[in-house]
Amino acid sequence: VQLQASGGGLVQAGGSLTLSCADSGRTVSTYVMGWFRQAPGKEREFVAAISWSGGATWYADSVKGRFTISGDKAKNLVLLQMNSLKSDDTAIYYCAATSRPYWNGLYYRRPTYEYWGQGTQVTVSS
Repeated sequence: VQLQASGGGLVQAGGSLTLSCADSGRTVSTYVMGWFRQAPGKEREFVAAISWSGGATWYADSVKGRFTISGDKAKNLVLLQMNSLKSDDTAIYYCAATSRPYWNGLYYRRPTYEYWGQGTQVTVSS
């Protein structure tokens, strides 16, 4: 699994961006894919995740109602549609994936994911 994130950029507050994360390797199947973000001086935090089994999605409270995660299991492709962006959303966004079929269910914890993309910068100007 080789994750490549893209779609970041500079946007005004209230605007929208869509992040994309593709697996260029596609040698194994993934079971959960997610997005995390890290703002300057802060720890990396959970944003959203999707399970390919049943399509369950989860969101951090801070983005619920504004962000939507979706994707294509066959392509190991995950998207993050971000609307109503705020300055607090400014961060480097990382996609992540796990290929463990019996994953621990802790979708919000970084150790759940063994594969990570390189990150894409999102800057929201106020």
